[in-house]
This record gives sequence, C-alpha cells and structure tokens, in this order.
Amino acid sequence: MKIRSVILLTLLYSGISNLHSQNLTPGQNGILLNASQGETVNLSGFLTEKLPLINYRKIVLPGPQYIISDDPEYIRIPEAVAVREKVQPGTVRLYVYNVNAVQEPSRIDRKITAVIKNLGTEEMHLRMLRYSSQKPSADYYQIAKQGLVDYFNSGPESISAIIKPGSVAPIDKQMEKNIVKYDELVHGFYEFVVDQPGEISVVQTDPLSSGADAANRISNVHPSSRTNAGRGLFGVCNYLIITRDTLSTLNPASQIIVADGKTDPWVNGIDGSTGKIMNLSGNYGVMYDIELNWKSPDGKGLALITWNARAGARWCDGMVNVVRVSEGKFKDGFVNVPSDKLYNSGSPEAVLLQIFPSDPEKEIQKIRITFTPPGATCLPIPLVFVPVNLY
Repeated sequence: MKIRSVILLTLLYSGISNLHSQNLTPGQNGILLNASQGETVNLSGFLTEKLPLINYRKIVLPGPQYIISDDPEYIRIPEAVAVREKVQPGTVRLYVYNVNAVQEPSRIDRKITAVIKNLGTEEMHLRMLRYSSQKPSADYYQIAKQGLVDYFNSGPESISAIIKPGSVAPIDKQMEKNIVKYDELVHGFYEFVVDQPGEISVVQTDPLSSGADAANRISNVHPSSRTNAGRGLFGVCNYLIITRDTLSTLNPASQIIVADGKTDPWVNGIDGSTGKIMNLSGNYGVMYDIELNWKSPDGKGLALITWNARAGARWCDGMVNVVRVSEGKFKDGFVNVPSDKLYNSGSPEAVLLQIFPSDPEKEIQKIRITFTPPGATCLPIPLVFVPVNLY
C-alpha cells in the first residue's frame, strides 16, 4: 500500500511538472509581449517536442499539377536531365531545387534551367501566376527563405509566353542566363497556366548551350538517388487543415505538426521516367491552409511561436520559413522566419509569429495560417500556441 502511494504521488508530481513546463514563466511572458514579429526570442526550459498535439482533419483542396526536381539534388555529371514530366492544359506548380555537383574531371561552371516543350498541335500560351527565381548561391538557407518571400509577394503576369507546336522554351528566362558555380544551388518556385499539353524538363548543361538544345539532345533522365526529397509529378499539393477541437487559454501550450511523415504522411506521385511511385519526403512546396478556433475564458491571449525542434540531427542545423498569419497584435501578412537573423538554431531559440489578443465580445475566435515546408530546412516545423497574460 505504501509503495502504491509513492507511485501515485510520483505520477502526480510528474504530471504537475509536465503541466508547469508547458506554461511560460512571467519573464518569458514579458519577452513574447515585447518581441517584434519574426524576432528570435529565448525561451530556455520551455521548448520541447513533447507538447500536446492539436488534432486536426486534413482535406485535399483542388490544386495544380505539381512537379518537383530534387532527386538527384546534387547533379554530379556534366550534362543531365534531372526530371522530365508531361503536363496537361491547366495550372502547373514547379519547384526546382538542384545543385551543380560536378567534380570530375574538375569542378566546372554549369547551367541548370527548366524548359517546357509544346506537345500540342496549336500555339501554347504560358502565363505566370506566381514565381520566384534567385541567383544561384551556396547559401542555401538564404536562397530558400528569399525564394518563399519572392513567391508570396509575386502576382499574376498579364503577358503570356507563346511556344509553337514542337518547340522548347525556357520557363524562366533569367534562370536560363545564370552561370552556376560548383556547389551552388539553383532554386526556382513557379506556378503558371498552359493551354496545351507539354513536357517539362530540368536540365544541367554547359553555359553556352541553351536549355532547349540540351533537353532535345539528352534522351535519358538521371537515375533517382532515392536519398533526397523526391522528384516527379504529384497530384496533391494543397491541403486544408481544420482543427477538431476549440483551443482554450485555460489549457497549457500545444502544437500543430504537419509534414512529419507520420501524422501527416508524405504525398505520393509518379516518376514519369521510370513509372515508379515516389514519396515527396518533406512535402516541400505543398501548401497548407490552417484554420483553428480558440477561446479565452480567462481573458488571456494566445501567442504563436515556432522553433527548430530537430536541431542537432542530420541536415537540421537551421530552420527557415515564411508563414502567413491572420491579424492579431500584428497585421495579417507573411512573416519572415526569423526576421532578425538568417536561421533558427534550435532550443532555447524560438520565433514569434503572432500574438492574438482575446476579444471579450467573441466567445470563439479564428486563426488562419498559410504554411509550406521550404527546401533547405529541417522538418517538421512545429506551430506552437501558448497562452499569454496580456497585462
């Protein structure tokens, strides 16, 4: 009986300790209230992957045909097609994420570019809806973060490129001109519409060759390495996340986890060059619209933070992102994560995304978030909701 009592007291104490660890100290509360949006804050002793998970329903939204070129990420032969996929008339999302990794017989300059061939019988009109294209760089964190900033800040173009039947043209004219040094990343993120069937190729070639010429003369696609995020054509790339329960400020901090490969499995696609099913490990470039209801019976607000939960693991030295958050203390808009430095290193560092004040006239309030896993960053990226005293 005495042993049983000790066990019960131990479990009770453990539960109280865990509960306490999920609440901010007064000092940490003040740090969050005084932080700027996107600022790195020190929450020593608070951050843990063991925070309670917020249950959600995941709904597939209509979206474009999605092509990603990230396998092989490092193209080690001088001339190669990294991905080649056919698309139908309609909207296409394309994520180019490839590195010039040629070392033999020596490190040489290359061109990495994306092209499209008109497979139809009439002129193809290609019109950009959103896009980002950065100068090749060995600073992968910066190029990935800036890529999302540019993508979200871009808008539809009014003029379409015209491609004759059977012809091949660059999707991004600037990418076609860039010279890629050894170990530099080429990062392009595009959404466009076409009115004819087409074939998209991402090619690495010499700087003097056009992407069209290289695509025409290279018949084989580089074998998949099966070690990177993936490549191919994916039919699902937009999700709506709706939380099952109403979050309350009476409860401790909790978190939403997407793009972990477990609670949120990787999307599947087809590698057109082999016909094999491919996993998009990381769900990079997949868009998540997240909706969450919350209430504040005690008048507290809700802080939204994120952090590099897997710091120290392989490829997890830093975390970057760009997240859109609905209005709170700060205006509705995209937040550069982090805004005050290049990347988040991990605990005790967190990044403040928003503070949502309680509204005494509303029993239930709504939070909306747009999120996509960016290349070059560690996953998953938790979205943590923390009750805060607004003083």
